[in-house]
Amino acid sequence: MPAVSPPAVLLIQTAFIGDVILATALLERMHQTEPDTPVDFLVRKGNEGLLKNHPHVRRVLIWDKKKDKYRGLWHLLQQIRATGYDRVITLQRFASTGLLTAFSGARERIGFDKNPLAFRFTRVIPHVIGVGVHEVSRNLHLLDPAAEVPLTPPRLYPTAADEAAAAPYAAAGPYVCIAPTSVWFTKQFPAAEWVKLLRALPPQYTVYLIGGPPDAAACAQLLTASGRTTGVNLAGQLSLLASAALMRDAVLNYVNDSAPMHLCSALAAPTCAVYCSTVPYFGFGPLSPFSRIVELPQELDCRPCGLHGYRKCPLGHFHCAHGIQTSQLLAALAEAEALSQPLPAREEL
Repeated sequence: MPAVSPPAVLLIQTAFIGDVILATALLERMHQTEPDTPVDFLVRKGNEGLLKNHPHVRRVLIWDKKKDKYRGLWHLLQQIRATGYDRVITLQRFASTGLLTAFSGARERIGFDKNPLAFRFTRVIPHVIGVGVHEVSRNLHLLDPAAEVPLTPPRLYPTAADEAAAAPYAAAGPYVCIAPTSVWFTKQFPAAEWVKLLRALPPQYTVYLIGGPPDAAACAQLLTASGRTTGVNLAGQLSLLASAALMRDAVLNYVNDSAPMHLCSALAAPTCAVYCSTVPYFGFGPLSPFSRIVELPQELDCRPCGLHGYRKCPLGHFHCAHGIQTSQLLAALAEAEALSQPLPAREEL
């Protein structure tokens, strides 16, 4: 008789790049605890490249939210029901993904209590934010709410093509990466402050500015304003996974509280995360073995002003960003340099 495949699981995370990266921790945990279970992953269109050739994903489902959003949602529901998943787990608190979960036909329908369709789930997990619990831990409790195990970090798997795309830049000598942009203005270290850092970084380092195609112009302006001759604008030139491969071997990566920080976490890349209006206590901090957080040393009554950031500072001064000193960023580099140096050989007795 042919072997019977174990019932499949569907994970749903159709939010932004960083959310998908953090969700890969569930793939790692499931591979440890139930390696024979097929796992499919539903993401929004544009994020599927993160899971290209992922060894723990059987199939990637894609929801195009910009084109036929609701018709696409209906077709996805039909596809999910036809597949016959044993478990459907939504990591989101929105009605759309709650609907896919609640009416999936799966034996187990799992999600957070703040989802409007949670009353149709078979298992509901409390979603608590702002108490220092990391998002990865919150998500992992969807698999087993009683488990008290060490946090499983997210992980991405650059393909051979991604590695080849990053290799020439990595081979050029010691380098630092800067991912200077963010969707949210108040999560983004200001351009004038990045320029100060670009001017202050030691000249022996090549500095790679990374980001997507929409970030290319902003990165070019930073390099021009800084006058740095050992800087290269790679925004829009590398895929997400190729960018991650490049960041993995950097002496240090400077990032905002944004997706590139989570790319670093998924490749254990050395990280200096700059926090402006948001705070690590929300649970989205860096998870790399070498991680440093830079933020305004003194407390502000207005910080944090929101969970996700704003298009502009609500009070107009943006001191939570402009008050950060370049010396704080350089101190993180000095630490990273010290750790990257080989240990001196022991003298023979």
